[in-house]
Amino acid sequence: MSSSLPPRRLLPQLLLLSLLCSLWCRSVTAASCHKDDEAGLLSFKSAITADPSGMLASWRSGTDCCAWSGVACGENKRVTTLQLYGQPDKPNGFLSGTLSPSLSKLHYLVGIYLFNLRNVSGPFPEPLLGLPNLQFIYIENNKLSGPIPINIGSMTQLYALSFAGNRFSGPIPGSISSLTGLSQLKLAGNLLTGTVPVGIKQLKNLTFLDLQRNRLTGAIPDFFTSFQELRILRLSHNKFSANIPASISALAPLLIYLELGHNALTGQIPAFLGSFHALDTLDLSWNRLSGTVPKSFANLTKIFNLDLSHNALVDPFPVMNVKGIESLDLSYNRFHLGKIPKWVTSSTIIYSLKLAGCGIKIKLDDWNPTETYFYDYIDLSDNEIWGSPVKLLNRTEYLVGFWAAGNRLRFDMGSLKFAGTLKKLDLSRNQVMGKLPAAISGLETLNVSHNHLCGQIPAAAGAKFPASAFAGNDCLCGAPLPPCKM
Repeated sequence: MSSSLPPRRLLPQLLLLSLLCSLWCRSVTAASCHKDDEAGLLSFKSAITADPSGMLASWRSGTDCCAWSGVACGENKRVTTLQLYGQPDKPNGFLSGTLSPSLSKLHYLVGIYLFNLRNVSGPFPEPLLGLPNLQFIYIENNKLSGPIPINIGSMTQLYALSFAGNRFSGPIPGSISSLTGLSQLKLAGNLLTGTVPVGIKQLKNLTFLDLQRNRLTGAIPDFFTSFQELRILRLSHNKFSANIPASISALAPLLIYLELGHNALTGQIPAFLGSFHALDTLDLSWNRLSGTVPKSFANLTKIFNLDLSHNALVDPFPVMNVKGIESLDLSYNRFHLGKIPKWVTSSTIIYSLKLAGCGIKIKLDDWNPTETYFYDYIDLSDNEIWGSPVKLLNRTEYLVGFWAAGNRLRFDMGSLKFAGTLKKLDLSRNQVMGKLPAAISGLETLNVSHNHLCGQIPAAAGAKFPASAFAGNDCLCGAPLPPCKM
């Protein structure tokens, strides 16, 4: 009977051949990763002091670095991309350590993408500035610190530069004006100081400029006629002063996001903003803007997010022809709206409505928004609203926060249905009656002070919230207030 098995005497030779083949294959695999690339990456790994999720577990000497997690190579088997993502929603989804300058050995590197690693600290290694092919730097939400390298402008081949969400300090280097190929410049969420270099106007290819959440001062430079491609401009949460510069009007054809909130801007809102027909988001909140909102805002038919809160704006507010607002905040200006505008009530996609201190005088039972399904946040505090919110709130399925302090609401607390998503509730300084339901214990923040509530505070709520959350009621009792009388 024939057999496909090899003769017994050949087995040793076949085993030897198999072993040699295995060794040869491994050497070929190892050889496919250039020694400089392997050395640079292993040095990067050695500078990492903690990797609890095993993000770099596959990075082992003698194996093909092109197959390592987060590493990609080109056709020439040279490393072109380093891409590592932390997981902010997982406690162990981070890396600790520093950024090794040995990455400068990766001469074919095109992109560095280090997102949400959280605990990678220290300076940006200057040897990396010499990488000849590097076009994309995204090092976001880490703890890099110190100054941005003063000679960052030597990387003239860069297409995108993002140091967002780190701890860089000092001024924005003037040499950054040499990066004329940049499409994206994102330096948000750092500790940068000083003024914006006027030389940034040389970056005529920018589509995305994000300098928000820093400590930048002075006037916003009046240089925006240079940016014919800009779609996103974020300068909020700084210390900018003076007026909104006139040259921003040049951005009208393409700009989608204009965010200038949380500064110290003065003067009036420019009428030219009404010509920004592509605008999705406009944030001018928390400034010192005065005067009226331009009538030209009626032309912002595509706007979804409008925040003019915390300024000194006055009546009349223009009628908007927006097709469907998603988020609106006009709180704490000097408006006397009287009613919630029809273009707000009719929106079928609105999720956030904040009209605190806007002079609204309505019976809340009579307000019938077209759609309440998407509502996450409603703030009607400090108005002259009476009646009951029960009909409104019992129609919402995903409400997260409801604030109505400082009105004349009068209803039985026990009739209020608590959406499973509700986390924040403020009904203080109203005329709310009845007993507190046990469901309030599931909230994150609560204020029902200065109403007409009675009865014992649910034990879990009493242990969770301070006495100030319950003070000033007719006969609430139990911790954290005095005990109930028998």
